[in-house]
Amino acid sequence: MIIPELPAYLTSLGGEDYKGLIISLFTLTAGLSRPFSGKLADKIGRIPVMVVGASICFLVSLLYPIITSVAGFLFLRFIHGFSTGFTPTGTSAYVADLVPFNKRGEAMGIQSLFGSLGMAAGPALGGYIASIWGITPLFYTSAGFAVLSVLVIIRLKESVENTEAMSIRHFRLNRHEIIEKRVLAPSLVLLLTVFSFGTVLTIIPDYSEFLGIKNKGLFFAVFTLSSLGIRVIAGKTSDRYGRIPVMKVATLSMALAMLIIAFAQSKGMLLFGGVIFGASVGMNSPTISAWTIDLSLDAFRGRALATMYIALEAGIGIGALASGYIFANKTENFPVVFSIGAVTSILAFIYLFTLPKNQKYLVPTDKS
Repeated sequence: MIIPELPAYLTSLGGEDYKGLIISLFTLTAGLSRPFSGKLADKIGRIPVMVVGASICFLVSLLYPIITSVAGFLFLRFIHGFSTGFTPTGTSAYVADLVPFNKRGEAMGIQSLFGSLGMAAGPALGGYIASIWGITPLFYTSAGFAVLSVLVIIRLKESVENTEAMSIRHFRLNRHEIIEKRVLAPSLVLLLTVFSFGTVLTIIPDYSEFLGIKNKGLFFAVFTLSSLGIRVIAGKTSDRYGRIPVMKVATLSMALAMLIIAFAQSKGMLLFGGVIFGASVGMNSPTISAWTIDLSLDAFRGRALATMYIALEAGIGIGALASGYIFANKTENFPVVFSIGAVTSILAFIYLFTLPKNQKYLVPTDKS
């Protein structure tokens, strides 16, 4: 909801040179918190982890209008990342606990479908609220939605059977608890593909304005809507034919989308690139999640998903930081910035052909 308006808001505070940090600081914190959220999800349960993340989102959204310095804004972006570091880890693990092995792709597709509905409605609604009432009501509306999510979460039944009481020992990590080696292959593919997502989040608001699109959330709404229907289909297809074939199509589609966006000269061409981009994201998200769960052990499912999300944050953060640096507020740099995203997607496509056999196919977990 707030992302499309943040670059202009930061500029109004005098921080136009720090646009790349809007996304990268957020994802940095999310990535740093993932090992903790993964361990906590496995030990104390999925529900508390989800509640913590949503509560942080609520508190930070209330503070945005109050803290109006550039340094304060960037600090809030850093803290806000904890919300993404916790809630999705708990949510994905919770869904994975509930579904049978042969329907994981479909389940991840349904989960990501609802996430996409929020991603589609959020930017468009946020742009509308900001254009009519200003950005302060937008921040408060964001806080309101966070409260609603907490009310939903607390009504759920915990899926971890033998939970532990929270203790300080849960915040002590050894090196084996940071990264789950079993899921490095899908995590690397995810990192390479979401580099483009970081670029889009950071640069598209300026690109939209450059091409005369007044609602900076329109591109985000278009690409998210285009991803909706394909998510469940991609998930079901990966259940039937395997994760790798779907990922090959997804990575090639991502490369094509970034090239279309890079050389767009009109509103229509930019939005067409958004449609292809959305289709790629729609195939990528549920398939990567299901692939990660395939390769993980039940007892360490939270850790495995946390590893996947670390790769997600790293890819988005690096993409945001690199694109902001390369763009440097110069419109002539638009083609170069988005073309780099096409290159990283091609690298992911090539990597899929090099995987050993035990990383390519569905692998039941210890309980399956």
